[in-house]
Amino acid sequence: MVTVTATAVANAPTTDDALVVDGARKSFRSIKRSGSWWDHARGKGTRTVDETRAVDDVSLRVRKGEIYGLLGSNGSGKSTLIRLVSTLLLPDAGAVRVFGRDVVTEEAAVKRMINRVSVEAAFFKKLSPMENLIYAARLYDVDPAHARREIVRILNRLGIKTARIGQPLEKMSRGMQQKVAIARALLTSPILLLLDEPTTGLDPRSKKDVQEFILRVRDEHGATIVLTSHDMEESDRLCDRIAFIDGGRLVREDTPLGLKRDYARRHGMGDALPSLEDVFLEVVGRSLGDADYEDDDDKDDKDKTAKHEREEATA
Repeated sequence: MVTVTATAVANAPTTDDALVVDGARKSFRSIKRSGSWWDHARGKGTRTVDETRAVDDVSLRVRKGEIYGLLGSNGSGKSTLIRLVSTLLLPDAGAVRVFGRDVVTEEAAVKRMINRVSVEAAFFKKLSPMENLIYAARLYDVDPAHARREIVRILNRLGIKTARIGQPLEKMSRGMQQKVAIARALLTSPILLLLDEPTTGLDPRSKKDVQEFILRVRDEHGATIVLTSHDMEESDRLCDRIAFIDGGRLVREDTPLGLKRDYARRHGMGDALPSLEDVFLEVVGRSLGDADYEDDDDKDDKDKTAKHEREEATA
């Protein structure tokens, strides 16, 4: 089974809040130039600086043991918010605390309590899942013998047979690779697990395996999970509470049932309930697939994060 280490628990201050975000802001700047390079060399070219606020004064609390969903259109700021929590980015203003630890001033303590799974996980594709995960375990000072047992156990529970664990990752489907990414995150026994669109692009079988495993991790081991997703049915099934993010701001927060009951009451639906997508469309005004704005949340920031992850892996 997946275990939560005594060290991780001891490092977590006593609090009912696993995550507190208080007035967090994060902006990105881009420079646009007009004129030829020769114009700029002579000081005659012009440039403009555009600033996009990807996270705009967001405040929220996630209770210990909760599965908390962040839903928003492409570019809404939800992935940037996840990166602020995971210490990959620093907030421009406000505070982010994980079990009472500040992500800026107590970064090392926060990193011991969390792990993150992104939609674009990086691996050494020529190596096998076992080799990749043993490498990750050593980076986090996890005992190799313990790690080998946990790797087999976790991957088996995610639906990957033992015989496949020694095969190169490049020969595995995207769904299997994503399962390996989840296993890598769980090896460090995080008490706060950040899942950034973990089932995007997976086949139905793989998606169901991952969803069931997320529930087991929470129910059996008391982990707190923050989930971003484009799948409304997934969010409805997994999340205890959901926050809608739009234009970098938190615009609505409630339980899935609470969101749907409020919609039904206001629209005179009686005992009938709408879908979560109906509620989202009313609140945000567009579907999850529509881009809010093309910001660093979906473009440059991903490049920066990938570079940061590669540097950490080779450090």
